[in-house]
Amino acid sequence: MSIRAVVLTEPDTPPVLRAFEVPVLEDGAVLLETIASEVCGTDVHLHHGHLSGVPYPIIPGHVSVGRVLQVKGDVRDVEGAAITKGEIVTFLDVHRTCGRCWYCQVAKASTRCPERRVYGITYSANEGLLGGWSERILLLPGVHIIKLPPSLPADVFMAGGCGLPTALHAVQRGDITFGDTVVVQGAGPVGLCSIALAQLQGASQIIAIGGPPHRLAIARTFGADLTIDIAEHSPEERFRMVRDATGGRGADVTIEATGVPAAVTEGMRLTRDAGTFVVVGQYTDHGTVSFNPHLDLNRPHLQVRGCWGSDLGHVYRAVRTMARHAERFPWRSMINGRYPLEQADQALLAAERQESIKALILPNGPLA
Repeated sequence: MSIRAVVLTEPDTPPVLRAFEVPVLEDGAVLLETIASEVCGTDVHLHHGHLSGVPYPIIPGHVSVGRVLQVKGDVRDVEGAAITKGEIVTFLDVHRTCGRCWYCQVAKASTRCPERRVYGITYSANEGLLGGWSERILLLPGVHIIKLPPSLPADVFMAGGCGLPTALHAVQRGDITFGDTVVVQGAGPVGLCSIALAQLQGASQIIAIGGPPHRLAIARTFGADLTIDIAEHSPEERFRMVRDATGGRGADVTIEATGVPAAVTEGMRLTRDAGTFVVVGQYTDHGTVSFNPHLDLNRPHLQVRGCWGSDLGHVYRAVRTMARHAERFPWRSMINGRYPLEQADQALLAAERQESIKALILPNGPLA
């Protein structure tokens, strides 16, 4: 028996299907039958070689859900429960965080650990089935596994995908509290999830800035009180609309989730004096912007906080939060593309063109 997986051999080349041998599990390892793996902006960046240190060829897919096929030894989830055959699980894509370095121990910022490896991004296909665009996923010893509660269907969790723990991290960085007005720049998965989580965190008014119109329509169903289409309103008009909606002050908290550098300067100016601005969308280098350090930062007494990646706590809390609110928000409305392995190139193109909000790779056929 062989296992099929999608491989990106090098940047800017079409993905190919390759056959892999069934892995022999070492003690502490788990083999999953892949139920679904996401296609996100990170995969588009990988396709075009926009991320440094990627060991091509790779099997993409860093957030996935699978069914346990095989367990070698005593393997437990993050709550200490034994992992058994047939269970539906997800896992933290970050692996081998050392726990010993200065960032892990002193700064408590494991997302900056220099030893960290990431499924679907920094593991080579030559190292095995270490990405989700594959019929099987090998979970190496030490991978953090989280069981999906019965109340959380696999496709609902995957609708959030990596966007939900990333948004959870951003909302935490913003210290959103009861009564806050929150501006969310961007209506992709991170932006939409940020809207839902800001509402759960107690925000009393949420303003979404982005596009196109169908994404803003979903933003309203997720709790946005006001949506502003960037194609219809200039930056000056957007500034006035936010000020008009906030008593002339601006947002208490603004979350940038666009990936567009110009949105950073705009977001600073949309935030009230002594407010908080969280930058989560600048995952890859799209260039520089300029701002006035006196007018945009110092005199407004602005707090600007970067937000990079997510850790086990963010993923665990994302699973628990989505399980509790699986029916409250229309999570599935974000999924508008489901692709078999053979159509991985179409999935990447749809993500790049922003035709899909969340596309899924289904290596073993449609979801039940």
